[in-house]
Parts: sequence; structure tokens; C-alpha cells
Amino acid sequence: MAAGKLVKLASLGGKASRHDATEADRLVEEVRRRIVGHELPPGARLKENELAEEFAVSRARVREAFGVLEERGLIERIPNRGAVVTRLEADRIQELFEVREYLEAAMVGFATRRAPPETWDRLLDVFGVPLGETVAANDFDSYLDAIADFRATCITAAGNETLKDLLDSIYDRVQGMTRRLVLVPGRAMEGYNQHREILHAMRGGDAARAEDLKRANIRSARAWFDRYRKYLM
Repeated sequence: MAAGKLVKLASLGGKASRHDATEADRLVEEVRRRIVGHELPPGARLKENELAEEFAVSRARVREAFGVLEERGLIERIPNRGAVVTRLEADRIQELFEVREYLEAAMVGFATRRAPPETWDRLLDVFGVPLGETVAANDFDSYLDAIADFRATCITAAGNETLKDLLDSIYDRVQGMTRRLVLVPGRAMEGYNQHREILHAMRGGDAARAEDLKRANIRSARAWFDRYRKYLM
């Protein structure tokens, strides 16, 4: 084969490989989104051939994506069954609450110490009286959006990539449970009031108090989970 043809084939192969890798990345993020959003519920089976066709990638790339999702704790690969969405058991959820208590306290502590006080003015507006009225009217989507905003702002202000990676992994795994938990009568309003307190401490530059309040917030969520576990699992 002529040298020119070899160069052309190598070039085409490189382009195909880069395209395949890009689509595999998109596959990971899209499947992650579907799992976190409960479009793919716990126990749902993921089929290699269907995903390979949908995302125009090889089945080898799909298996690589499964490896990434498995590392994040979102799926598990079971012999003779294949890849399925992870179903969290109660003991595992309790472990995640324990870890969150300390990691999220660290998050607000770092954020309070490293960001100027006025950083928190916008979030204090977000968690203002109108949101409380919305929560009282059972509009939980607005509350969940506010919590996501709080977390994103705090983790950016904290400026710690290792902490961000750990929390991102945890949030992916607990988001479905979080959405169910806020539906329990009274929990969302309690959480709303707790976050207002946390933000006031952060605005005042009191990192130690903000950390204590965040730990109390996670402990109370855990207590609500314990109380209503049989309805939530």
C-alpha cells in the first residue's frame, strides 16, 4: 500500500477514535443524568447494544463508560445479568449521611473563610420569604433548585477540587432519595429554615457556627429518613 494511503487511513482512524471517545464521554454524562433524574430507576438494566446504537459508539466504549459509572457508584455489573442501576440499601444510605455530615460542614466552612461576606447576599435572597411561601404551598421543585444553587455556590467558593469530586459523587447517589425525602410533610420547611440560618452565619463570617449548623441540618435529614424509612425505600 502506498505511503500516502497509509497516512490517510491513520488520519481517518484517529478521527474515528476521537469521535468515539467524545461520544463515550457524552454517554457517561447522559446515563448519569438519567439515573440521577430517576428516568432510569434503581434496578433498571442497561443494555450495551442499545446504548451503543443510540450513541453511535462501539460496545467496547459502552463497557468503558460502564466502568466509569460503576466507579461513581451509580451502577453495578452483575454476572449473568449485566449492568444495572444501583439500588441503595438503608445501611448504605446511613453511611452516606455520616460522610455528608462532615464533608458538607467542611464545604461551608471553607466557603465562609475564603469568600467575601457579600458572596452570600444573593443566596439569602434566594432563601427569602417568597421561597418559604412556595415551600408552604408544596412547590418542592423550587426548594430543590434552591438547594442545588446553595451547594454549587458553596463548592465554588470553597475552592477545593478534591472536596468537589467527593461531594459530586455522593450527590449523584443520593439525589433520588433527597427528592423523596422532601415530599415528607414538614421536611422541606425545616430544611428551608435551616439553610437560612446557615447562610446568615456565613454572611456574618462565622465559619464555626456555619459548620455546626450544616452538621445539624444533615443529622436532621438523617433522622427524618430513619422515621419514614419504610415509606422511602
